[in-house]
Amino acid sequence: MPRASRLLLLLAGLWLGNAQAAVNEIDAVSYGFPLTNPFEATIATAPPELRPVLPDDADIDQADYSLRLRPRRELPDNFWPVKSLKYRLARQDGPAPLVFIISGTAAHYANDKTEDLKRLFYGAGYHVVQLSSPTSYDFIAAASRHATPGISDRDAIDLYQVMERIRGQQSDLPVTGYDLVGYSLGGLNAAFVSHLDESRKTFNFRRVLLINPPVNLYTSVANLDRLVQTEVKGVDNSSTFYDLVLGKLARYFEERGTAQIDAAMLYDFQQSKQRLSDEEMAMLIGTVFRFAAADIAFTSDLINRRGFIIPPTYPMDEGTSLTPFFKRALLCDFQCYIREQLMPYWRRQGDGKSLLQMIDQVSLYSLRTYLAGSDKIRVFHNRDDLILSPGDLGFLRRTFGERLTLFPYGGHCGNMNYRVNTQAMLEFLRD
Repeated sequence: MPRASRLLLLLAGLWLGNAQAAVNEIDAVSYGFPLTNPFEATIATAPPELRPVLPDDADIDQADYSLRLRPRRELPDNFWPVKSLKYRLARQDGPAPLVFIISGTAAHYANDKTEDLKRLFYGAGYHVVQLSSPTSYDFIAAASRHATPGISDRDAIDLYQVMERIRGQQSDLPVTGYDLVGYSLGGLNAAFVSHLDESRKTFNFRRVLLINPPVNLYTSVANLDRLVQTEVKGVDNSSTFYDLVLGKLARYFEERGTAQIDAAMLYDFQQSKQRLSDEEMAMLIGTVFRFAAADIAFTSDLINRRGFIIPPTYPMDEGTSLTPFFKRALLCDFQCYIREQLMPYWRRQGDGKSLLQMIDQVSLYSLRTYLAGSDKIRVFHNRDDLILSPGDLGFLRRTFGERLTLFPYGGHCGNMNYRVNTQAMLEFLRD
C-alpha cells in the first residue's frame, strides 16, 4: 500500500475514534438497566430495588405558592382553580443552590417524575422549585401570554417571567446559584430558557440538564400520535382497547388481592401473565399523550374563543359541564392542534408561513450554534427513545459531543429514576 494511502487510513481511523469517543455512550452490559423494551421501560420505569434512596415528603420543608400573572384574563367560573399559577418550593435550612425543574408535556408541577427529581435534588442539598409545563392547562390559563403553547422561544419568555416572579416572591431564600433541569418537552423548554438567560442574565445558570428532549418537535409529536393508531389483536368494533386493558388489570388485581396503581405495580404487572403486548403498550402510551393533546387543544381554544372546539358564545358558568367539549377535543391529536391552532396563530404573528419554517424555529435546530458552544449544557438521552426519529441522534452527537450521555435503554424517560441515571445527574450538577 502506498505511504500516502496508509497515512490517510491512519488519519481516518484517528478521526473516527475521536468522533466515537466524543460522545459519552454507555454500553448495554455495563449499564445494567433490565428493561430493554422501550414501551415497557416508558410505562413501568426502573424496578423499585434499582432506584435511589430518596427522602420522604415528611422530611422535606416544602410548600405550594401562587402567582397572579394574568389578572385581566377572563376565564369561565369553572376555571377558578387555575386563575393563579401554583408552584412548589422545597427549601433547605440555610444557603444552598437552587434548581428549577420544568415538567414534561402537559404535566403539572406535582407530576410523579417532577416529584422524584425534587426528592433527588433536595436530598443532595438543593433548594428546588417545581414548575408546570407551558403546555399544562394550569400554565396555559394562568401564565401563558397568548395561551397557545408550542412556539418554543415564546414559551421560554413565559417560563422566564414565572421564574423571575418566583425569585421576587422568595426574596428571603438564601440562594448561592441557579441550575436548570427539564425532562421530555421540559428539556426543550430548558434549552430555550437557558438561551434567553444569556441576554437577560437574571439567573446566570451554572448547569443546565436536558433529559430526553425532543430534537425535532414536529416529528416527535407525530411519533406519539401514531402510537394511538396501533392495531391491537382482540380490539374490534365490539371490544375496545380500554375493555382489553381494564380486563387484564382486573384479573391482575384479583390475583394479587390489591388495587393500588403505582410505578412498582406497573413493573410487577409487566412480569405477570397479564402483561401487555408491545402493541397494547404502544397504544396505552399513545392514549396518555392523546389526552395531553386534547387538554392543550381544549384549553387554548376556550381561552382564545377560537370556536374550533367550543362555540365562542356558548354560556359558561361554574355548573357548565365541559365533558362534551373535552370529548370533542379528544378527536384532535398533536398534529391537529398544530394545524388548527398553532400554525394560524404563528402566521398572524408574522414569523413565517410554512410548516417547515415553524418546525425549525420551535426545535433544537434553531439553537444549534448556542448549544454547540455552551459548556454548561448537557443532554441525557436514550438510543431507544420513542420520540426520536432518524437523524435526531446524529444532530445530538454533532451538537453536544462529549456533553451528550447516551444510554442504551430506557424508552422515553423510563430510566429517569434508575440509580445510575440519578447519580449521573447529581455528578453533573456538582461538577
